[in-house]
Amino acid sequence: MTHDADDLPEVVREDRLWCDNGWTAKVIKNEDDDGWAVAMIKHGEAEPALVGPWTMGRDKKNPKPLDAAAFNTLVKTASEVLRRHEQHLHALLHKRMTVSTDDGPVEVTLDIVPDDYEPYATLSALDAFGEVIAEVRVEAGFKLNRASAAAWVEGGFRRP
Repeated sequence: MTHDADDLPEVVREDRLWCDNGWTAKVIKNEDDDGWAVAMIKHGEAEPALVGPWTMGRDKKNPKPLDAAAFNTLVKTASEVLRRHEQHLHALLHKRMTVSTDDGPVEVTLDIVPDDYEPYATLSALDAFGEVIAEVRVEAGFKLNRASAAAWVEGGFRRP
């Protein structure tokens, strides 16, 4: 995806608001107590990727001002949170296991398509070279485990 210079928010470096490098850091009043919090929002996203406590300033009333080092650390941490979330989502939607057969190993994969209206999954079998042997559409709630994978392979790849 390409961006024109007009698409990106301008760089802002204020005590309680920094916008740079595709991220916005906002220091906000913590609603639960007298302290402060910082929210990290990736540009283009509606929800913060990270919200965490923020340090009080020397006067013990106001928040410590944002600075380059703090902002860079927050960007790194928020990026890691997003990366872990994406990995977790990928693991939930894409499962794989290997079944041993007389003709060699068969890798069985389940790829879930989480559509809001008609979610479904594709169950696939691949040979040792990664070539697709069989593929069927199944319910999104299909449970792929050793038993279901082996039964599908041994049953000649008929729709489970």
